[in-house]
Amino acid sequence: MVAFILSIVVTLGLVAGAMWYGQRRPPGTPVTWGEAMIAATVVFFGLFLAYGIVPHQWLAWADTELQWRADRIVVGPGHIVADGLPFTVTYRVIRDIIAAGIYIVFLGVHVAVWILWQKRGQEKPKEIVTSPYGRPLVRKV
Repeated sequence: MVAFILSIVVTLGLVAGAMWYGQRRPPGTPVTWGEAMIAATVVFFGLFLAYGIVPHQWLAWADTELQWRADRIVVGPGHIVADGLPFTVTYRVIRDIIAAGIYIVFLGVHVAVWILWQKRGQEKPKEIVTSPYGRPLVRKV
């Protein structure tokens, strides 16, 4: 459990650090070779954590400490939720659904962070005051 939580904390810390750095750095500033290599290493490490380490730590924790095995039945004949259903759901199925959910959440975060990074520093257009007839006002009334 400690490794799973630590991997999530480190991953979210990398994302927060990248966003903090992106707010400090003005858009359009030339990137040096060294900055590009450091940024590529940080992004690779973050993606490695998000798509490799975090799901693996979840699966390892569910298998060992939680003991979510295939012989522990949640839904199906003779167990917790319902007896007469024609299918069986084990703890291993739930474990795999949660692992897929981790991938889906990180994919959504991945896309959202790239959108925020690309839109950083863009100013919102100023609204032009219009008259009741819909024409822009040039002078103050």
